[in-house]
Amino acid sequence: MRGFTFAKPNAAIGKNCGGGTGAHRYSAGMNPSRPPADFSAWGAPAQQRGVALLANPLLNKGTAFTERERDALGLRGLLPPRVFTLDEQMERSLASVRRKSDSLEKYIYLTNLQNRNEILFYRLVTEHVEEMVPLIYTPTVGQACLEYGAIYRRPRGLFITLRDRGRIAEILRLWPQEGARLIVVTDGERILGLGDLGALGMGIPVGKLSLYTACAGVHPNYTLPITLDVGTDNHSLLDGPFYIGIREKRARGAVYEDFIDEFVNAVHTVFPKALLQWEDFGNTNAFRLLNRHRTTVPSFNDDIQGTAAVALAGVIAALRLTGGTLRQQRLLFLGAGEAGTGIADLYVAAACADGLSEAEARRQCWFVDSKGLVVQSRVAELAEHKLPYAHEHAFLATLGEAVHSLRPTVLIGVSGMPATFTREVVAEMATLNPRPVIFALSNPTSKAECTAEEAYKWTDGRAIFASGSPFAPVEYNGCRHVPGQGNNIYIFPGVGLGALISEAREVTPAMFLAAARTLARLVQPDDLALGRVYPSLTKIREVSLQIAVEVARVAHDSGLARCARPEDLEEDIRSRMFVPEYRDFA
Repeated sequence: MRGFTFAKPNAAIGKNCGGGTGAHRYSAGMNPSRPPADFSAWGAPAQQRGVALLANPLLNKGTAFTERERDALGLRGLLPPRVFTLDEQMERSLASVRRKSDSLEKYIYLTNLQNRNEILFYRLVTEHVEEMVPLIYTPTVGQACLEYGAIYRRPRGLFITLRDRGRIAEILRLWPQEGARLIVVTDGERILGLGDLGALGMGIPVGKLSLYTACAGVHPNYTLPITLDVGTDNHSLLDGPFYIGIREKRARGAVYEDFIDEFVNAVHTVFPKALLQWEDFGNTNAFRLLNRHRTTVPSFNDDIQGTAAVALAGVIAALRLTGGTLRQQRLLFLGAGEAGTGIADLYVAAACADGLSEAEARRQCWFVDSKGLVVQSRVAELAEHKLPYAHEHAFLATLGEAVHSLRPTVLIGVSGMPATFTREVVAEMATLNPRPVIFALSNPTSKAECTAEEAYKWTDGRAIFASGSPFAPVEYNGCRHVPGQGNNIYIFPGVGLGALISEAREVTPAMFLAAARTLARLVQPDDLALGRVYPSLTKIREVSLQIAVEVARVAHDSGLARCARPEDLEEDIRSRMFVPEYRDFA
């Protein structure tokens, strides 16, 4: 089992291994500048034997323990007698997944497998990534969050509530892996397109961190999912008998701010080298929290910045089919929340690098929100993040009117409102553009602004289509169209890996711009021939590696890296990526 490490392990680590959930524990003060890359060199934990070893998901090999290991580790008789290889176990698990009747049942099976044997779980996901990722994340994770209280089996991550104020650092220290370096945190207010799910949102950080390991090789030992339970305004949850969170209305104002401040400061104290990813916070908090805390701990908001990078990469790749330059594109967004304005902000940065002024670049981005076109006459009612895109123009009440008047080349849906890219809207885009770029990015699949089939049919097969959740290929007029999945999975794992490896003090917009350009560059002619503006998901680990290299390069070039720059950055990062392989304990 190979995997990257950040700190040299304690020499006594074999005797310090934690219990139930535990992987290896660290000596808190150790931080050599050049750690070894091979996690497997740490040796077998002396105190993990028998059923205790089988209960440790990071060390348990199940039926793959050899005859020698069974004798040495007190496992004789505790396992069926036949010894299986990892590949044989994977095939058996794959067959078990495929026998399940629906996606949620498959999610539950995979969650249980992860809690039992992480190496097998990640081997299955990495070897069958196109089939497994939609089951462990979008779109299935949306239903899993809705059902999280009912399907909850075993703790994974930390729930920190308002009742824990004053002792958040103490709770963080209870986490069995002292070397946590990557934290994904949510307060559950805006889960995908499903809204306020409170404590049920834990499925999101758990799923995101699984993707970090499967898609970018971040060792699971370093990951920590956290839900900040500040209550919920979802009355169906508060009134339900089985809700797992605190039964209070969602905290706002000073109470909320003080709680978040304490949390961030506690992370900085307990895990001083941790990277923090904000996930699925509501629009009223997301921008403010990012701007307030981005330099206290290295942090980013995937809904704002990850979505921006993956969407911009799709637009850049689409230019190889449509022709023209980035500065010539006019973008119209349905939805003016954190995702949409994040995309626009990154487009502005890219267009400025392409020669436009900031004012000119912003003028290329237009928004339709729930009330209509975002324009200057509405500034008194607009949230702060919309103001830079409130242009001088007559107010238009509908998306269709906006498309007709503004003549966009790119239509991007980030509204969470299904079926809002109507036949009339999509057909108008096809009238205006020989190859209309139509991105329906809202998750899960049920929230997409239109389907892939609709986009191709209503444009006579000319649309360049991408979606947030996967759609199957579409046969139309004898041609096979493969829709791209503009999912953040292409961005955040690589950005996080690059920031961690370089020990970046801050995660900057320049890193996300580098990630977007790298992703667009990795789209191959074979992809474009199918109409796909993203690489195949089967290449996700290589995509994440290349993005990590560019992010780390930005960190070193900008003076934000806290470690020495290796001679060969790509080889250094590749050597540190976790590979799900069993280690020999005998």
